[in-house]
Amino acid sequence: MSKKKNLVQDRLDFFLLNEQGNKDEIVEEKQPSFFNRFIQPLFVDFRKSFKKRMPGEKEAKIDLKLQMAGNPFGMTAVDFRLVQTVAIFILPLIFFGYGALLNAGSGVVVVFVLFGILMGFFVPHFYLKQKTKARSRLALREFPDILDLLTVSLEAGLGFDGAVTKVVAKKDGVLSREFHRCLEEIRLGKTRREALSGIRERLEVDEIRAFISSVLQAEKLGIGLVQVLRVLSNEVREQRKQRAEETAMKAPIKMLFPLVLFIFPSLFIVLLGPAVIQFIETFKNG
Repeated sequence: MSKKKNLVQDRLDFFLLNEQGNKDEIVEEKQPSFFNRFIQPLFVDFRKSFKKRMPGEKEAKIDLKLQMAGNPFGMTAVDFRLVQTVAIFILPLIFFGYGALLNAGSGVVVVFVLFGILMGFFVPHFYLKQKTKARSRLALREFPDILDLLTVSLEAGLGFDGAVTKVVAKKDGVLSREFHRCLEEIRLGKTRREALSGIRERLEVDEIRAFISSVLQAEKLGIGLVQVLRVLSNEVREQRKQRAEETAMKAPIKMLFPLVLFIFPSLFIVLLGPAVIQFIETFKNG
């Protein structure tokens, strides 16, 4: 009987302790932080009011720019405008403080403040442009290999959607993610033309835009995609070869400025320095 009583008591203790622990957890969960209670609701309300005042056309334009840049930091159009607004207010204050520390005149401080306002307005857009260019370069670098894989998949008997699915499964990168988004949009009800046109809008690469236009034209006219992609693949390979040759031809011109500004003066000092010193000492002794 004693063993049975001990077993019952152990079970009771187990359930009572668990219940007490759950109550403690519930009590702890019911005490949110100061940020969750005050700061976050204020920010959410401010963001909603800011979004209501933002024109729909402006929001769509900024959203397209963010998509072209790859949605950095997961920002929406409203978040981007908030960042820009904060920068327009913060940077002039920083430049004003810098001018005050330098004890500059009032005219110089005003110029600093105006420069800070211009930076606050243009720097976010400049950042998006740089991200867009970097993303386009990556997409252009990936394009020949993805085009070859598409061509091989179509020649093996897959349909266009199946070939794109194979590309998404085998490759990773900017262009692969764009094709993955295209497939998701098709599954959600968009036509293939609308989904591919979205890729053309989000990537500033002439070769990719020409490829999508050729695919859409071939689909419209009923031409076999295999022949079209085979021709495009050869053209893209030739264009990549030409770009490599062009970059190699630009290299000597780009190397000229460091040579003239840094390397040649050092060489002149090392080679002609002793001769100049000896020449000066000879004249002094003479």
